Formats: sequence, structure tokens, C-alpha cells
Amino acid sequence: QVQLVESGGGLVQAGDSLRLSCAASGRTFRNYPMGWFRQVPGKDREFVAAINGPGGSTYYAEAVKGRFTISRDNAKNTVYLQMNSLKPEDMAVYYCAASTYCSGCRQVTSYTYWGQGTQVTVSS
Repeated sequence: QVQLVESGGGLVQAGDSLRLSCAASGRTFRNYPMGWFRQVPGKDREFVAAINGPGGSTYYAEAVKGRFTISRDNAKNTVYLQMNSLKPEDMAVYYCAASTYCSGCRQVTSYTYWGQGTQVTVSS
């Protein structure tokens, strides 16, 4: 069982940066590939970024490639999403998720554990 708690969301202006954190419980955190997703009202939850267990491989949606960076600190049981050059279209609730089997997966159904989400608001 893994519990995930996101933090770091907030209100920023276009062009600003924000770093999201996702703290995980459980001693086997390092075994879980992790992902970040986002969702706006009325739309499906969409893939943002993913990272494998050891942290050596990362994957990004085209919309955020070059602006967002996913990383993890397994000693702290935490995964991060550094978001730079934020745009109004990045505004969403951001969720972190843990998969039990799939590195780099982009489908919501590939992830077993989910956090409660953190709101990111970007003003133009």
C-alpha cells in the first residue's frame, strides 16, 4: 500500500516557475515507477511526466517537454515536478501516481495509487 500527498500548487503568473512535491509512504517507494498527471474540469486526466524507480529514465508529454522536469529522491520518498515557463494552458489539478509494474506509462489505468491532487493556477 502506498499513500501519496501532493503539495506545492498555487497561483502564479505566466512565465513563472513552480515545483510540485509528492511525498509517499512505504519503505518500497524506490520500486515504484511514478507519474504526474493533470486534469481540468470536463476533460480527461492527462499524462504529464513519468520516472522509473531508480530515477534514471524520464518521460514527458510533448506539451511540457523542455519546460517541466520530473525527478525523485528515494531517500526522502518524494517525487518532484519542476515546472518552468508556465502557460495558462498548464492550469489544472496535478496528481501524482504510483504504478506497480509500468515505467514510463502514459495511461491512467497503468497507475494503482493516486494522490488527492494540488491546484495549479496560471494567470495570463
